[in-house]
Amino acid sequence: MSTRLVLLCAAATQSRREPGFPGPADPLDAGGIAKARMLRLEGPAPERVMLAPDRAGRETAALLGLSGGEAKALAERDHGAWSGCGFDAIDPAALTAWLAAPEAAPPGGESMAAVAARVAPWLAALDGRVLAITHAAVIRAAIGVALDVPVAATLAIDVAPLTSVILSRHGRWRLRALEPR
Repeated sequence: MSTRLVLLCAAATQSRREPGFPGPADPLDAGGIAKARMLRLEGPAPERVMLAPDRAGRETAALLGLSGGEAKALAERDHGAWSGCGFDAIDPAALTAWLAAPEAAPPGGESMAAVAARVAPWLAALDGRVLAITHAAVIRAAIGVALDVPVAATLAIDVAPLTSVILSRHGRWRLRALEPR
């Protein structure tokens, strides 16, 4: 069976607009709410909607008039001890080291390789038309897994809030679109 996957990055939260690391309870901010309300999804209707298991994913779906099941594979990258913290609240030496090697994991958190490892089996199991509302790191990882791109290269992909990525599979994955909003 063929697969059409639309990955939609959740709308903006305040922590996404400031230098720092989002937390799973972060609500959408006023700008994120306004932009999500104006968004119109194009293309064929999904047969299934899947959501990141956090507040931003659920709120984005609700503003689009969608509901769906949560999938752990779509969870935001775990930033460990840094979740919910601005850059100014983190030890400067530790932050500098992480910025020099962002593919590494924050203390107690998840590396991009770990994100890709949890996304890979989820991607492999998909079929039909699926809309997944998730986060930038997960979208980068899904692109990397689908196209067999090294994890470090995925860090060069900009994924802003409400960006949509369309992947299709007929035997192998193809990137059909990357549409920033």
